[in-house]
This record gives sequence, C-alpha cells and structure tokens, in this order.
Amino acid sequence: MSQQQAPARPASPKLKTRKPTGQVPYPLVLIEGEEGSGKSYAAAQFSASSLTGQTYWIDLSEGSADEYAAIDGADYLVIDHDGSYRDILEQVEAVHAEASRAAEAGEPPVVLVIDSGSALWRMLTNWTQERARRTRKNKVVLASDPDAGIDIPMNLWNDAVDRWARVMHLLQTLPGIAIVLARGKEVSAVDDNGNPVPNRKEWKVSGHKDLGFDSTVWVRMKRDEDPHIIKARSLRLRVEKRRPLRLPDFSIEDLVFNRLGCSAKSQPRVMPVLAGDRLAPWLKLVEETAKKEALAELWRKTRPDVSGLTRQEASTVQAAISDRLVQIENPPVDMDQALSGDVAAKLRAAVERGKAADGGSEGEAA
Repeated sequence: MSQQQAPARPASPKLKTRKPTGQVPYPLVLIEGEEGSGKSYAAAQFSASSLTGQTYWIDLSEGSADEYAAIDGADYLVIDHDGSYRDILEQVEAVHAEASRAAEAGEPPVVLVIDSGSALWRMLTNWTQERARRTRKNKVVLASDPDAGIDIPMNLWNDAVDRWARVMHLLQTLPGIAIVLARGKEVSAVDDNGNPVPNRKEWKVSGHKDLGFDSTVWVRMKRDEDPHIIKARSLRLRVEKRRPLRLPDFSIEDLVFNRLGCSAKSQPRVMPVLAGDRLAPWLKLVEETAKKEALAELWRKTRPDVSGLTRQEASTVQAAISDRLVQIENPPVDMDQALSGDVAAKLRAAVERGKAADGGSEGEAA
C-alpha cells in the first residue's frame, strides 16, 4: 500500500527589497499666507528659473494667472479647465505624464502650480454639502424649513477626502516640482466644542487638515513680515519645533535647489497608492473597457494564478466584467428615441425658448 503524500505547501512570498538612493526627492512646496503677501508672485517668479523646465499653472478661482505673467522673466502656461473636479484631475494627470516624459528624456524638471489648494478644498466641501441637501432625510427637513441645519453623513465627507487625496498623491509623486498655494490667516481660537476662546488667536490654513503634513516644505507668508519656513522634511534644512526659520531674501529657486538640495538627479518620491486590496486598478480598467473582445481577454487575466488576485477578488472583478458586458450589449436608449416625436419636439422647443429668453435678458441688462 503506497504511502499517502502530504499536500504541497503553498509557496512563500518572495522578499522584495531595494537599496535607498540617498537622493533628494522632488518636493511638494506649500506656500500659504495672507492675501497680498506675495504667494502668487513668488510662484510666477520661479517660472523664470533657468534650472526648471516648463511651468504649468492651474488657476482655481484665484484669477492671478494672466496678470502675473507680466513679471519680468515669468514663463508659464495656464491650463484651461471647465471648473469641474474631473477636468481638474485629468489636467493634473496630464501634467504628471508630461513631467514623467521630461524626466525620462533628461530634461529640466517640470513645475506645476496649484492656485489654490484652498479653492480646491472649498469646491469639494461645497460639493459635499450639496449632496447632503439632496438626501431623503435632509429633503424632508428642508421642505419644512429651508434654512434648517442639515446632517452631513460621514460617507459624503469620505468621498470628498478621497477626491482630495487623489490630487495630492499626483502632486506628491510628480516627477518634478509641485507648488500649492493656499490662504492662511489669524483667527480666534476655539475649544473642543467650537466655542471661541477669549483673548486667544491661532493661525489657520484654508484647506484640508493634512495639507501641511503632506507637503515636503511649508512656507508661511505675511504682508508685514519676512517669509518663514514652518516645517521641512529634509536632512539639509532643519526647522526646530515652534521656531520657524526666517528667510529675509526668500525665493522658491533658492529654497528648492540650494536649501533642500534638489538637482537634475532628483527623483519623485516612491509612494505606491495604499489600498485595502488590489481591486481598484482592475475595476477602473473594466470601467474603461468598451469592447467585448477586450473584456473577454481581461476575464482570462483575472485568474488568481495569473493575476495574483485572491479568489474573492477575482470573483468581484469578474462580476464587474459581466455587468460591463451587459452595458455594452444594451446601451442606454437615446432620449429622442425613448420619447414620442411630438413630446421630443415640444421639449426641444421649450429649450430653445429658454435660450432665447436668456439672450433677451442679457441684451436688456447690457
């Protein structure tokens, strides 16, 4: 009688390591401060540096991009966007791709200016509040009292934070220099219950609470004082706790290339996106696939022995592929086809009348 063989043990994970480079990574520079303190001026002035490549400027409701091009030597391109989060994100992704191309070609580092991070976070908070007003519970409350306070569910705030984090990760891993401008000012201090603390002031940066933490170097600018470095994640530039470093002759070029020590050898920070599982990139790929043949190929690639996914993860992706296949085979019906010809014609006529009325009102106001 043959001896029963023990089941094969699963292969142990392979250790993945690398030697640290010791190189100074490209920074994410936060410059915050009072209105008129020179934040945008410093960013525009930096675009004249001979040590950098193309500078791109994303103006988010600040309105200074065109005017500051008049600064002597300023050389940057203003990125057009429609004001929506999706378009802004796509433009940041496009700059990230261009910065990667420039780095691989050995060109000087690309610079991206976000003016401002405060406006971006304000847009996301407004979006969260608008969504909260549309929930079934809050609709009932607002129907009886339009000015009533409403509850904002945590999942809506999580969505806003996730959108903010996607932009920040692109800036943190940019193969170039990212500059985020933000508003900062002195405000009355509040206690844990939100009540003002008498005779006590504190400085507040307008933006997500982790903006300073996520930045490589944090600069504060006031109208009547020299710029100060609040913190720096650097071995070359030491900033002691509660003792900001005063810089009388501040410039971003000096900060980045001299004090932080960046050079042509600098590389982006190695920061893979943290995820609870490996599903996100797979599900995004499924969503972007428009042909049945490509979905079939994607299905074959989800096998755990090929993809490295667990059985549960593979099943989730395969379910998404099935749903996507149904969408491709049953595209949404065109509105004109769904409505009778008479109803569709009336809707189009109503839209045209609305356009005409808007045009007439504008003409009268002019």
